[in-house]
Amino acid sequence: MGNAKTIAARMLDQMKIPYELREYPWSEDELDAVSVAHKVGLPPEQVFKTLVVRGDKTGVLMACIPGSAELDLKALAAVSGNKKVEMVPVKEIQGLTGYIRGGVSPLGSRKAYPLYLDASAEGLTQVSVSAGQRGIQMVLSGADLARATKAHLVALTRATGAL
Repeated sequence: MGNAKTIAARMLDQMKIPYELREYPWSEDELDAVSVAHKVGLPPEQVFKTLVVRGDKTGVLMACIPGSAELDLKALAAVSGNKKVEMVPVKEIQGLTGYIRGGVSPLGSRKAYPLYLDASAEGLTQVSVSAGQRGIQMVLSGADLARATKAHLVALTRATGAL
């Protein structure tokens, strides 16, 4: 990988937050967090996906949730001061964040959008999030992730019913 550090990784360096970069082979049809989890050797509940969402009152915000779960839009709306929130269309993600689908990092976005991090991250010693590029994940503690992103820690997911 050499020194091609992503913006997100450089931000963690500046904050003196320890992390590990894990590269993995990616493909267009395996960008989901569960596939990525297998490739970086962590359970899906520790591989967090960052979703770009738009609220009717606040505008764009980001939600970071475990790969094994689904975003509860109603819960996110309630904690973010919106009546309703909806997923931003894929074609708008890059313009808003500078990142492409499958490589959206909770850090280093083009604009600092408010980030809502699922509360389950707080107790985890290892959480993996995109480093801002497909094929590279950053692994750090949930507490450090929350601190680095100035996240609001809230319950954001609903059970997918898959036991």
